[in-house]
Amino acid sequence: MDQPSGRSFMQVLCEKYSPENFPYRRGPGMGVHVPATPQGSPMKDRLNLPSVLVLNSCGITRAGDEKEIAAFCAHVSELDLSDNKLEDWHEVSKIVSNVPQLEFLNLSSNPLNLSVLERTCAGSFSGVRKLVLNNSKASWETVHTILQELPDLEELFLCLNDYETVSCPSICCHSLKLLHITDNNLQDWTEIRKLGVMFPSLDTLVLANNHLNAIEEPDDSLARLFPNLRSISLHKSGLQSWEDIDKLNSFPKLEEVRLLGIPLLQPYTTEERRKLVIARLPSVSKLNGSVVTDGEREDSERFFIRYYVDVPQEEVPFRYHELITKYGKLEPLAEVDLRPQSSAKVEVHFNDQVEEMSIRLDQTVAELKKQLKTLVQLPTSNMLLYYFDHEAPFGPEEMKYSSRALHSFGIRDGDKIYVESKTK
Repeated sequence: MDQPSGRSFMQVLCEKYSPENFPYRRGPGMGVHVPATPQGSPMKDRLNLPSVLVLNSCGITRAGDEKEIAAFCAHVSELDLSDNKLEDWHEVSKIVSNVPQLEFLNLSSNPLNLSVLERTCAGSFSGVRKLVLNNSKASWETVHTILQELPDLEELFLCLNDYETVSCPSICCHSLKLLHITDNNLQDWTEIRKLGVMFPSLDTLVLANNHLNAIEEPDDSLARLFPNLRSISLHKSGLQSWEDIDKLNSFPKLEEVRLLGIPLLQPYTTEERRKLVIARLPSVSKLNGSVVTDGEREDSERFFIRYYVDVPQEEVPFRYHELITKYGKLEPLAEVDLRPQSSAKVEVHFNDQVEEMSIRLDQTVAELKKQLKTLVQLPTSNMLLYYFDHEAPFGPEEMKYSSRALHSFGIRDGDKIYVESKTK
């Protein structure tokens, strides 16, 4: 009789968690003792199994002995079978039906699209609360079957499945709180709105990398479609209009938004992006993973008013008028140049002569003397310089150190330089 191809779940489990390879308990778990059968068992006498089993990328194609799975895995609550070679839902069912405490199951990157999931098989998943089907190419028919048979499902991951459309089941799934459906090709809002119909209790919707081009829905309809949505990720979507951002205010419970990498925000600076978005979304308390403090919100809203203060009235967003009511009309902030002054216009006094000239402040006292040499007709070695600040209450300050930079004196326009000849 031909041996089944590939490796079984039990074979991999025994290899990975044998006392030789996994000698100590790691986190919650238990040692399981199974007496040897007369025919001899492939299992070790004892395995140290944690409650979280990670068996990804192990070449698993089938379940193996179901009695052995039941004996070993009665306490297991989380199971990662991602990136294996499981292509038959019946084999998955044989594994899961013998793990009665299972709440988390990861079947990502298994070719399960090659078989049909029957309701009898899906029924063995009934206790699962978190299901990951990323890159499994699971059809919507398969998803519908799962939703029918998993009454307590709270989190569902359907990323990288090449979806271009969404198919609604006949019955809504009221238990689901979180849906990750990133890296598909859901560009049209008519497909996204179906998710609201399917999952009316949805708290978190992650739509990153879907190239959604617009949110085309009346405001009152958005509130009905996603009445419980608290968090949405539109990272790297195709949104190009501020009206789409304003639409997010229609979700009555929305608190957290992710909007990085969208075409709309590309022309703006980093500061402008964050402040303009915060000002438009008054109920959002976290943007792109960072908490929006009360101080940041006020700064952003004031920035928003000043940003649009000179824009023609017909182009001013409605939010501008709301914020004018809150803060009043704000004048643009004065532009203050904090760069050090590079030159100054000063009066040079020598004997009875007064000459106005511009001097560079990055030069030294010695270099200034060279500049004045022609004007005052004195050799630099016979020259004494005094600086007089026209606003200071003190008298002139001798500029005695040749290597000292002029800017260190604080010279400004209108100050005076006195030149005297050294006494012999």
